[in-house]
Amino acid sequence: MLGGMRGVRVLGGCGAYPEPGRACSGFLVEWDGFRVVLDLGYATLPRLLDHCPDGDVDAVVITHEHPDHCVDLHGLFRLRHYGPATARLPLYCPPGVLTRLAALEPEVPLTAVFDVHELPGRHRVGPFTLTGVPLPHYVPNAGVRLEADGVAIAYTGDTGPTPALADLGRDADLYIVDATDRVGETAQPCRNLLTAAEAGHWATRAGARRLVLTHFWPGNDRAAAVAAARAEFTGEVLTAEEDLLVPLPDVSGR
Repeated sequence: MLGGMRGVRVLGGCGAYPEPGRACSGFLVEWDGFRVVLDLGYATLPRLLDHCPDGDVDAVVITHEHPDHCVDLHGLFRLRHYGPATARLPLYCPPGVLTRLAALEPEVPLTAVFDVHELPGRHRVGPFTLTGVPLPHYVPNAGVRLEADGVAIAYTGDTGPTPALADLGRDADLYIVDATDRVGETAQPCRNLLTAAEAGHWATRAGARRLVLTHFWPGNDRAAAVAAARAEFTGEVLTAEEDLLVPLPDVSGR
């Protein structure tokens, strides 16, 4: 665990399926002991449990129903259902997430474990104001913005180019942005994913302070992705490497 620190830990940063030794999309936000998970794709749950034994988190946010972003939520459901009795866990997600995961085990409703709140929308989540913003993808996807004590974290989930990305990441201290770079994506008539260069472009448009590239297509050169993003964004550029901890600024005067 991060203790009393404020930071974001990467659980995984792969798109589609995990490369060897890696995991798909997932992030753990720690804020003075309050823990929020952003996405739980393939292979993220064991990494989460390294930091939060028994799945002891305070809320989960899932951006959309694709399994590389949500499938390990079902593992967390089973852990909390069959483990020691606990209160229902707040879950914020588009409706399609529940529909997809419910088919895995229809005998036990997901609502037995999760207290479900719909995204997009605006919610109070512990110390955070959570804002979900609809972004273009193959299925309904909610970009997520968390704000507390003058600090903002933004995460796109998966998205195509849209002016809404500038608003989602406006002045964010940390902007986690899709950088899939799938071959042929920019030639698609309807865009549903970003390149690393576009991630840098939208981080600049947003005025974000730091950029984390994520959702790398398997086999992509991450150093090349950083170089492409840096050509568009002058702030710090990081890649979503498993177990990377990115501290958040403390501007509260504690």
